[in-house]
Amino acid sequence: MQTLTQPQIDALLPALPGWEQYDHLISKKYSFGNFHQTMAFVNAVAWIAHQQDHHPELTVTYNTCLVEFTTHSIHGLSARDFACAGQVEALLQS
Repeated sequence: MQTLTQPQIDALLPALPGWEQYDHLISKKYSFGNFHQTMAFVNAVAWIAHQQDHHPELTVTYNTCLVEFTTHSIHGLSARDFACAGQVEALLQS
């Protein structure tokens, strides 16, 4: 797996509304109406992560979930981070 260059990251990031880059990771904070909705989202993200064998860092509160992707093995961002973030983003599209 190859580390993406900054120009590659800059080209991919606009396709993920609300996602931001911080150093070697991309992240987005999702807000929900209640704890049940938050946990349903977390479980859906867990299913995606298991299917892709690529696991994000999740910070969960009552009505928010911060999702962060990075590829630890390359100490940077990979195409896989963006693919998984896209799948997470698709969860809430209707």
